Amino acid sequence: MKLSMPLVYAGNPRESADQVVGLEKAGLDTIWVAEPYGFDAPTLMGYLAARTETVEIGAGILNVYSRTPGALLQTAAGLDNVSGGRAVIGLGASGPQVVEGFHGLPYDRPLGRTREVIEIIRMGLRREPLVHDGIFTLPLPEDQGLGLGKPLKLLNKPERPAVPLWVAALGERNVAMTAEVADGWLPFLFFPEKAQSVWGEALARGAAKRSPDLAPLEISAGGMVAIGEDVKGLLDLMRPMYALYVGGMGARGKNFYNELACHYGYEKEAAEIQDLYLSGKKREAEAKVPLEWLEAGNLVGPASYVQERIAAFREAGVTSLQVAPVTDDPVATIAQVKEWVS
Repeated sequence: MKLSMPLVYAGNPRESADQVVGLEKAGLDTIWVAEPYGFDAPTLMGYLAARTETVEIGAGILNVYSRTPGALLQTAAGLDNVSGGRAVIGLGASGPQVVEGFHGLPYDRPLGRTREVIEIIRMGLRREPLVHDGIFTLPLPEDQGLGLGKPLKLLNKPERPAVPLWVAALGERNVAMTAEVADGWLPFLFFPEKAQSVWGEALARGAAKRSPDLAPLEISAGGMVAIGEDVKGLLDLMRPMYALYVGGMGARGKNFYNELACHYGYEKEAAEIQDLYLSGKKREAEAKVPLEWLEAGNLVGPASYVQERIAAFREAGVTSLQVAPVTDDPVATIAQVKEWVS
C-alpha cells in the first residue's frame, strides 16, 4: 500500500508546498493538488516538481470542462516531463456550481466527456495524430470555423508514453466507467466497511469490460490521521468539511455527496444536514454528521486503532492510503504511518 496525502493550503500554497520536501523524506509516495475554483493545480504541481525528487505529484482533480482534451494532454505531458515521470493526472466532472458558475460552461454529459478525454490523452501521449469523433471532434470539420483544421500530434516527445489517469467518481455509472477505463479511482468521504455494498456491483461491472492492457485499478482513499490515547475529539475538526459537502456542495437534488450519505444509510441525517446548511445554520448541520462515519472514514485514535483502520482500508481495496496529519509533527506522523502501511 502506498501513502499519499492532499496538499492542504489556505491562502498561500507555497507555504504548504515547502513542507512536502520533508514529507517526501519521511516516505510519502504521492501528493495530491486540488483545484476546485482556487489557484490552478498545474502551476503548483510544476513548483513541487522542482522542489522534490521522488514523490508522485497528482492533480486531484482537473475538471473535464474548462480545458480542452488537447490542453489536458499538454498539461499531462508537460508535468510528466518537468517531474521526470512523476505526474499523475486526476480527472473529474467537478459539479454544476463550479462548471457553470465559475467557468460559464453547461454541465452536460459528464461521463461521456471523461471517457473521451481519457481516450484522447492516451492517444496523444502515444504521439498519434488527434483524430476523434464524439462529444469532442478532432480536427474541427471543414464546415466549421475556417475549415483549415488538420490532425496534429504532440510536438514534443513525452517523458512516458502513458501517464496514470485517475478519475474522481461517486455515482454508480461513473464508478463503473472508471473501473473500465481509468488507471485509478479517487472516491471521497470513503467508508471502508460500506464500500462493497455501495460500489461493489459498479466496480465489478466496469472491471468485466476492462482492457487486459491496463493494470488493475488503483484506489486512493483515506482521511485525517492523529495517533494517541486521547485524540478522538479531533474528529470534530472534520465535521465542517463533511457538512459542507453533504449540505452545501450542490443544490437540492444535485448534490452527489448528499446522495452518497444516503447510500451509506444516513438518509435522515443527509436531509437534516442539507436543510440546516442551506438555511445558514452551519454549526447545527455539523452536529448532525454521524460519528460512526467520522470514525470509520478517518484514522484517529490509539496506535492499535489506527492500524485497524489501515487494515480496513486495505481490505476495501485501497492501494494508496490518503492521509491528512493533524499533529504537531506531520513528518513524524507520515513516517509512522508509512511504516505501518509498508
